[in-house]
Amino acid sequence: MSQTDTPPRELIAFRIGDQEFCVDIRAVREIRGWSPATPLPLAPAYVRGVINLRGAVLPIVDLGARLGLGTTEPEARHVIIVARVGLRTVGLLVEAVSDILGVAEEMIQPTPDIACEVVRAFVKGVIPVDGRMISLIALDGLLPETEVEEAA
Repeated sequence: MSQTDTPPRELIAFRIGDQEFCVDIRAVREIRGWSPATPLPLAPAYVRGVINLRGAVLPIVDLGARLGLGTTEPEARHVIIVARVGLRTVGLLVEAVSDILGVAEEMIQPTPDIACEVVRAFVKGVIPVDGRMISLIALDGLLPETEVEEAA
């Protein structure tokens, strides 16, 4: 790497089922073990409920359900990635954190054209790493904009 290259982008990789995804490490506030969430009435199916995080109410999003991969049945080994999504802090329920990656921008491949619009709304790109394909998640697409407008 020459001195004119930009530094690698740091990403946190995690698993949902047999697939790997990652998010920008700068959005992640902490990673904590699973704790049961209190359900919210009339919440979208991908919202597991809320937990108390040091006095703050933290909504928990089942990332597998949000990405159309099926509902997660959380176990003790599952983790919650506390991340900043837009102006809100949310918990992302995932199976396990697998890696911290340093990725050069040129390694991030565009989302394939055959992917549907829903996939492209969530997946910014695909990163080939050591024979694995890791999808880069766009956190800003996870929560509908109407939720922001209703809260205003």
